[in-house]
Amino acid sequence: MTTPPRPAGAGSMELSRKQAGPASGSPLPAPSRTPTPAWAAVDDSEVSASIGGLQEYYYDLCMEKSQEIKPCILQILQEVDEEIEKGSVGITLNIAGNSRSVSGERVTGEDFRILCRVLKNSSYINGLDVRYNLLSDVGAYYAARLLQKQRNLIYLNLMFNDIGPEGGELIAKALHKNRTLKHLRMTGNKIENKGGMFFAAMLQINSSLEKLDLGDCDLGMQSVIAFATVLTQNQTIKGLNLNRPILYGEQEESTVHLGHMLKENQCLVELHMCKHDIKNCGMKQLCDALYLNRSLQYLDVSCNKITQDGMKCLADVLKSNTTLEVIDLSFNRIANAGANYLSDALASHNRTLKALSVVSNNIEGKGLVALSQSMKTNPTLSHIYIWGNKFDEATCVAYSDLIHTGRLKSDNTDVESFEVDGHVYLAEVSNGLKRHYYWTPGYGEACSPSSNSGFSLAPVGQHL
Repeated sequence: MTTPPRPAGAGSMELSRKQAGPASGSPLPAPSRTPTPAWAAVDDSEVSASIGGLQEYYYDLCMEKSQEIKPCILQILQEVDEEIEKGSVGITLNIAGNSRSVSGERVTGEDFRILCRVLKNSSYINGLDVRYNLLSDVGAYYAARLLQKQRNLIYLNLMFNDIGPEGGELIAKALHKNRTLKHLRMTGNKIENKGGMFFAAMLQINSSLEKLDLGDCDLGMQSVIAFATVLTQNQTIKGLNLNRPILYGEQEESTVHLGHMLKENQCLVELHMCKHDIKNCGMKQLCDALYLNRSLQYLDVSCNKITQDGMKCLADVLKSNTTLEVIDLSFNRIANAGANYLSDALASHNRTLKALSVVSNNIEGKGLVALSQSMKTNPTLSHIYIWGNKFDEATCVAYSDLIHTGRLKSDNTDVESFEVDGHVYLAEVSNGLKRHYYWTPGYGEACSPSSNSGFSLAPVGQHL
């Protein structure tokens, strides 16, 4: 592979072109370099990464360590250097492996070692997104070192990077002394029960982390219970994602412990319990806790097995609860009866809920129309998502009227109406509570409120 040319600073760009002298279109050779001083080879050097620009510093380190130079990283660091020159601060460095700008390249653990050295002393960068790469436990080691040394980092996204239990342990232990990180995403890294226990133990010590995402991490029941226990005392965490743990048995034990936590904790704002195998009994456990909770604003119980009986419990809660603003019931089984329970509570009692998702819940026309009618008397409910249910013409007309009269804004629902031969139909649009949780669009705004309304209505941090 041809080594990319050493990046030149803006002031020396023209000089570099004149000295290089190749024919137009030929790659520039790397200029001769003076020997690296001995102090530059020390990992703990205090050399500022911003001297000469992050791009040039990255190039120098790769050459010094005989590490492959990733063109995508060079390009992204060049863009960051330009932002720094404009006076920007608080920059999030985005090297997501599924980004169009990366063009199929993936950052490995050894690549990340160089990147961490570049970022270690940079005061301009406070966010790092390296999702969907190949960091593995090797990269987790360097991420842990970065958390120990970088004093400006408030956001770190490591989702889906093949990090295992050992890597999870390293990162969790690094957070014992870290006092700056606010938001950590470990989504999709199989840290399992062992890694989950280390993160739970970390929350007994760390007093700065506000949002922690451990969804799809293969957590076990032991670690779920540990989180529930720790959060009865932790007063800092505002957002917690425990989606899809590996649970066995039919006793819905996770809801018992998390329900007890909600009775005690008055700081948690956002809780995700997707794929916890919650049934009506578990939903009742959570609802009993919500009578006493005065902080939770966003409850996600999507992809469970909740039916109409669970909705009766939730509807009773909504008649008196004054904090819940976003509820995600997508991919359950509430049917018409469950929709009717909710619509009665929303029409006559509740005036705080702002967003409701009942996507794919086997609801038919009567239930969907009842929900649309509740919006006419409830001035607060502004977002509703209904795609994946059984639409009849009455449903299509009801939601078309809500949209055309302005009661329901087109950005606040996942359907739009159209007419064919005098009949009204509904089509799906790409709006929702968390459409970009796992991926980001190639074009347009990555974190638009219309596609991720749950996080904009109940914000915990500036990132998903």
